[in-house]
Amino acid sequence: MKKKYSFFSILKNSLSHNENWKKMWRSPEPRKFYDIIIVGGGGHGLGTAYYLAKEHGLKNIAVIEKGWLGGGNTGRNTTIIRSNYLWDESAHLYEHSLKLWENLSSELNYNVMFSQRGVLNLAHNEHDIKEIKRRVSANKLNGIDSYWADPKQIKKLVPIMNTENCRYPVLGASYQPRAGTARHDAVAWGYAMRADEMGVDIIQNCEVKKIRTKNGKVHGVETSKGIIRAKRVGVVASGHTTVLAETAGIKLPLQSKPLQALVSEPIKPVIDTVVMSNAVHAYVSQSDKGELVIGAGTDGYNSFTQRGGYNTIEDTLRAIIELYPIFGKMKMLRQWGGIVDICPDASPIISKCEIEGLYFNCGWGTGGFKATPGSANLFAHTIAKDKPHSINAPFSLERFVSGRLVDEHGAAAVAH
Repeated sequence: MKKKYSFFSILKNSLSHNENWKKMWRSPEPRKFYDIIIVGGGGHGLGTAYYLAKEHGLKNIAVIEKGWLGGGNTGRNTTIIRSNYLWDESAHLYEHSLKLWENLSSELNYNVMFSQRGVLNLAHNEHDIKEIKRRVSANKLNGIDSYWADPKQIKKLVPIMNTENCRYPVLGASYQPRAGTARHDAVAWGYAMRADEMGVDIIQNCEVKKIRTKNGKVHGVETSKGIIRAKRVGVVASGHTTVLAETAGIKLPLQSKPLQALVSEPIKPVIDTVVMSNAVHAYVSQSDKGELVIGAGTDGYNSFTQRGGYNTIEDTLRAIIELYPIFGKMKMLRQWGGIVDICPDASPIISKCEIEGLYFNCGWGTGGFKATPGSANLFAHTIAKDKPHSINAPFSLERFVSGRLVDEHGAAAVAH
């Protein structure tokens, strides 16, 4: 029975202090065998299970999560969504995702709070101007809404920004109006609800310790709740993907690093778009609760921690205060970190591998959240058909052998 949320159901349950809502999804014990196991209960993993059931008619599926749903990178990002990447392959991938975002609340009948407030990428020097204008032109050729904004237009969009009296004056920016933000937890919950309704087993607090293989084929996984057999296994474990891949004898070209973010005390609305800057290495948006959501790039070392160094926080806030002097006396409420897995070309891997029945969705670096529905949709196709969709074909593991890399370091230099 599909759970429905409406004004009337909210009103009805408010009268009983919201104590009579039904559970959003089941918590079953794992079966001994599944046709498909998805390792990782974040947005990408839950979405993959949802699309496997909805679009490919597959039912005997389990999503296995070592903690709670959305407790990894899905709940540890800054929720920015955009598709203004440079190369055709990346543009098609992220635009596919953005189009799914635009209808996701309706499809899931669950408000993912997708807000198309626009994203600005600032230019602070001549190199920035040339690189960003090149990207704007490439976006337009791919039918993506992207425009060059001069300092006057930027000041109109963000009146509080200091564009001139700073070390790195703002000389212009790219602007994508359809870009924006969404609520990270809601995405995971929405996919989990709908996948559960179609019979997908969502198994939390169950750590996958090893991928079992035999004679070049996947046979299942060893977990903290015992061995679970499967014909096919899709791994969507973000920063820990390399660890799991090695248990199957596969070495992936990934590095894992901490990525930090922080939020301020809530204030009245002062910024209604997302502003990113590569040169000063900081970006900011304002949440619906009024908090400033702030972040930058990854820490400069490999690690599996979810913390990061204080020097990154200090450098980030120093840049934010220079661009927005009015934030100087604000207090920061909390800080957190995620573990991002980064490929040499700053592009993801959505691919099968040499072991039959084993698939990987990883290497998203700082751009995983924005790709959530598109990544899940394409990964489900790859697993169901045992071959990639035309959109994710360029992001196979084979590109690291052929040399056909999709180098997006310029478009993904700053987190998100």
